[in-house]
Amino acid sequence: MAKLLLGFLLLLLSCFYLQSTIARFVVEKNSLRVSSPDSIKGNHDSAIGNFGIPQYGGSMAGTVAYPKENRKGCRRFDEFGVSFKAKPGTLPTFVLVDRGDCFFALKVWNAQNAGASAVLVADDIDEALITMDTPEEDVASAKYIENITIPSALISKSFGEKLKKAISDGDMVNVNLDWRESVPHPDDRVEYELWTNSNDECGVKCDMLMDFVKNFKGAAQILERGGYTLFTPHYITWYCPQAFTISKQCKSQCINHGRYCAPDPEQDFSTGYEGKDVVIENLRQLCVFKVANETNKPWVWWDYVTDFQIRCPMKEKKYNKECADAVIRSLGLDLKKIEKCMGDPNADSDNPLLKEEQDAQIGKGSRGDVTILPTLVVNNRQYRGKLEKGAVLKAICAGFEETTEPAACLSDDVETNECLENHGGCWHDKIANVTACKDTFRGRVCECPLVDGVQFKGDGYTSCEANGPGRCKINNGGCWHETRLGQSYSACSDSGNGKCACPPGFKGDGVNTCDDIDECKEKKACQCPECSCKNTWGSYDCTCSSGLLYMRDHDTCISKRVAEAKSAWTAVWIIILGLAVAAAGAYLVYKYRIRTYMDSEIRAIMAQYMPLDNQNEVVNHVSEDRA
Repeated sequence: MAKLLLGFLLLLLSCFYLQSTIARFVVEKNSLRVSSPDSIKGNHDSAIGNFGIPQYGGSMAGTVAYPKENRKGCRRFDEFGVSFKAKPGTLPTFVLVDRGDCFFALKVWNAQNAGASAVLVADDIDEALITMDTPEEDVASAKYIENITIPSALISKSFGEKLKKAISDGDMVNVNLDWRESVPHPDDRVEYELWTNSNDECGVKCDMLMDFVKNFKGAAQILERGGYTLFTPHYITWYCPQAFTISKQCKSQCINHGRYCAPDPEQDFSTGYEGKDVVIENLRQLCVFKVANETNKPWVWWDYVTDFQIRCPMKEKKYNKECADAVIRSLGLDLKKIEKCMGDPNADSDNPLLKEEQDAQIGKGSRGDVTILPTLVVNNRQYRGKLEKGAVLKAICAGFEETTEPAACLSDDVETNECLENHGGCWHDKIANVTACKDTFRGRVCECPLVDGVQFKGDGYTSCEANGPGRCKINNGGCWHETRLGQSYSACSDSGNGKCACPPGFKGDGVNTCDDIDECKEKKACQCPECSCKNTWGSYDCTCSSGLLYMRDHDTCISKRVAEAKSAWTAVWIIILGLAVAAAGAYLVYKYRIRTYMDSEIRAIMAQYMPLDNQNEVVNHVSEDRA
């Protein structure tokens, strides 16, 4: 009971910490201009929704529609026979719905399915505008949130009432949503930062974040390599109140004596990974960026994060230092520098890097405090909308001065060419000149290749092995092979199970070595008393004493005269057998011909003395002179 109470207190304290920062939360806005009717004509503020795809850098004009039924948008509009799909030649439809009774995202999803091009949500109380966010850890809503593609915005209650009155009076309400100034563009370089987390077991938002990092990696590295952007990763941490730093909960979730904490990944203190494991990996990823930045290759951070997600997931119990170190080594980073950067997580002192992260969470200037995870900040403005490659790239490109946009902003054809350097940290075979590194528009991926019809199999990072028929044609299937005196031997076999096995006469692992077996020394052959054995590479020679002949199949020596006599008698018997067969055949032919002749003579005699009834005339073989 005491443990549960303590955990509840920690939860309350962490919520109090977050609540204290919300007061400094800055709502990102875009301009909404009403062009008609004249009674409400002018510019109005609206808060950009944190889902869907805002048209950063652009604008959209449309006509506002307020449904007569389902005005809160919590049910499907087709249940009421309502459609907002614009007719050819008309402006797109912006649906106005009321706040309340269901998630913001569900209202937008239902309107999108009914054909709406954008959604305006009218607040139901008089208050300052807030950011419409996605629901936390709701599996059902996650199915439709990722498919929302239209922009949305929250408007004040008073402005909403004005729109409703104009529509009820029969006026056509035309508005223009403008995102061109949502992202400032002071110069020809965009600075942006991503507040992220290494935890991959926190539900829907973690999955969305992981997918975004993998998909956006290629574009991010192109922009960074070209000097068009300056990217900085950040990680949110919280601190444990002084009164609870020695508690079990704080010790399991925090490092440096409660100074830097993260929630338990499974929300269960008794099983699985702990919050401090997440903090340590977050710190490691910060140090990876720091060390990579010092070598003028900050874009390597994207490679490390994506590779760590693939190779070291919590589900497979690989979320640990050993797996992380393997990823670091594969990317050619200085492991000792990274470990030095991380410092001692058990020290009762501040960690300079994590202290900077906590300070950076507090908003400065036009940027508010970071309280939503993940959060993207572009030119010191918090991005609002779906965390998706195309939408984020559009927001970043909106931050460039006009005519200074890089080619990546004008085309989707993005190639990273990461495989040109150290094969992108992927597996490669120097001898066969084969690599698992493959450039794609999402950045480089490590996948075992298909070469000359032979598929390699493995993880793509540390190993790839040729598999199936024809594998021995490519570098002997990775097996041992050697040629001496014009004779070649290989441990590879296409008909095998894919493993390397030394050929007869050799022993070894089949991959690196196959040593010649000394049949003579090991007494595996040529063991008859009259035999003399001599080992050769891959085989042996066995000779017998004078007058004897060696028979390999029986491993014995026999007399040459006996052998010759046996050969002679064998030939004689073959000749005799052949003559016997020929005589038997001749006898059968002779017997057949005699029998045939006798049968014809007997029939002639019988026909002369016993004529048949239907025979009018019979040839008489007796002379007529005897009558």
